Amino acid sequence: MSRHHYRANRKGSNHGPVRRLQLTLLSLAALYLSTSQAAHAQLNPNLMKYACGPANRMFATLSPTSRFTDTTAGFDLLPSPAVEGKSCTGDKPFFFSVPISEGSYRITVVLGGPQASVTTVRAEGRRLMLEKIATKPDESITKTFDTNVRYTEISGDPNNLVKLKPRENGILNWDHKLTLEFNGDHPSVRSINIEAIPDEPVIYIAGDSTVVDQYYEPWAAWGQMLPRFFLPGIVIANHAESGETTKSFVGEKRLAKIMTTMKPGDYLFIQFAHNDMKPGAVPLDDYKKLLVDYIAQTRAKGATPVLVTAMNRRTFDDAGKITNSFGPYPDAVREIAAQQKVALIDLNAMSKTLFEAMGPEGTLKAFMHYPAESFPGQTAAISDDTHFNSYGAYELARCIVHGIREDKLPLTKFLDPAVPDFNPAQPDPQTDFHLPFTPILLKSDPTKVGQT
Repeated sequence: MSRHHYRANRKGSNHGPVRRLQLTLLSLAALYLSTSQAAHAQLNPNLMKYACGPANRMFATLSPTSRFTDTTAGFDLLPSPAVEGKSCTGDKPFFFSVPISEGSYRITVVLGGPQASVTTVRAEGRRLMLEKIATKPDESITKTFDTNVRYTEISGDPNNLVKLKPRENGILNWDHKLTLEFNGDHPSVRSINIEAIPDEPVIYIAGDSTVVDQYYEPWAAWGQMLPRFFLPGIVIANHAESGETTKSFVGEKRLAKIMTTMKPGDYLFIQFAHNDMKPGAVPLDDYKKLLVDYIAQTRAKGATPVLVTAMNRRTFDDAGKITNSFGPYPDAVREIAAQQKVALIDLNAMSKTLFEAMGPEGTLKAFMHYPAESFPGQTAAISDDTHFNSYGAYELARCIVHGIREDKLPLTKFLDPAVPDFNPAQPDPQTDFHLPFTPILLKSDPTKVGQT
C-alpha cells in the first residue's frame, strides 16, 4: 500500500505541553497520511506524486507490492514491474492506476531506467499520450501531457447516468480511476505526478466507432490517437462510442453528459454518418436538425463547435478511386457548416486523397484486414472496410490536425511543433509505423468485437 512519507521533527522536551502538542500534531499527521489516495487526491491534487524506490517528503513510494485498490494507488491489471534503483522498469508492459475524481489532469512523468528503453505511454482506454520516448541507460527525460477522467454519473447524480452499452461496462473509459499504461522496449518510469487542471480548455468529441477510444486491439480510431499531437494546455475528452448516430448519442445521454461538464472556451468536434445513413436510422432532414441542435447547445455553453465529415470507407472503383458510400450525408455536413458559420474539417475529402494515395493494396494495411491466426484466439480472417488499425487511425488523426491548421483554429497553438504538417497525398509509410500492442486488452477473438 502506498503511503506518503512524513518526517517529524522530534527535537525538544520529552515532557509537558510542548511534547503533548507534538504528539497531537503527529497523530493528526498520521491520520491524514493514512487516508486513502482517492480522498487525498480530492483534498489536494497537487500532492498526487509517486516515485519508484526511496522517496522523500510528499512523494509516495512505489514498489512491486504497490497494488491498486479502490482506495489506494498502485500497479494494476498486469504484474508489477521491478524496481531497480529509482526506476520502475521491466521487459514487459505495466499499468499504474489511481482512484480519482472526474475531471481533467496534468500528468508529468520522468521516464528512464538503468538500461536503454523506449517507452510509449497511454491513458485510460488506449489513448496515445507519449509515443516511443527513447532514453539511454541511466538517463532521465521529463514529459508532460493532459488527459481526462469521466464518470457515467451526470452532474454527480447516481440516478442520472449515461446509458452504456454492455461492452462498455467495466472498461477503463468509464471507471472511477485514472490508468496509465507504460509499454515498449524495456518501459521505464521514475516518477509520476498528477495535478488537477479544472480550468483547462477541453476538446470534446462526439462520434461513432471510427472516432471512439477503441478498447480492444487491434482496432483503433482517430480520437484516441489525437492526444499525441497536442502539447499540455488543452485536454481531449473523447465521448464517441461504437454504433452511435446523432440521434442515439442524444438518447443515451452522451450529449447531455458533455453539456453538463462543458464550459466557455471548450470545443466540441462532431463526426457522425456511418450509422446515420443506414436504412431506417436517421433521415437526412433529421440529421441536419440534430447537427444544428448540437451546434446551438455548444454555443450556448460559450464553447466552439467544429463539424467533421465522416472519412470514407474502403470502396474503390476499377480505376482505383474511392467511391462515395454515404450518399448526401457528407454534403449535408458541409451545408450546415456554411449555414451556421461553423468550422469544418473535411475528413471525407482528405480521406479520399489519403486512401487513393495508399491505393487498394496499401489501404489493406490501414483498415482491419488480417488473415486468421494473426492474433491470439482469432479463428477467422478479418475483412473490414470501415474500421481501422493503429496505423490507419494515426494517419486519420494527422488529417484532423491538418484540418485544424487549415482552419486556423485558436487551438492550433497547442499542437506539437515537433510534428510537421501533414499532406494526405503523402501518407507515412506503413513499414515505418509501429506502436506496441496493449496486451491486457487484446480481445480473445477480434472477429467477434462489435464495431458498428
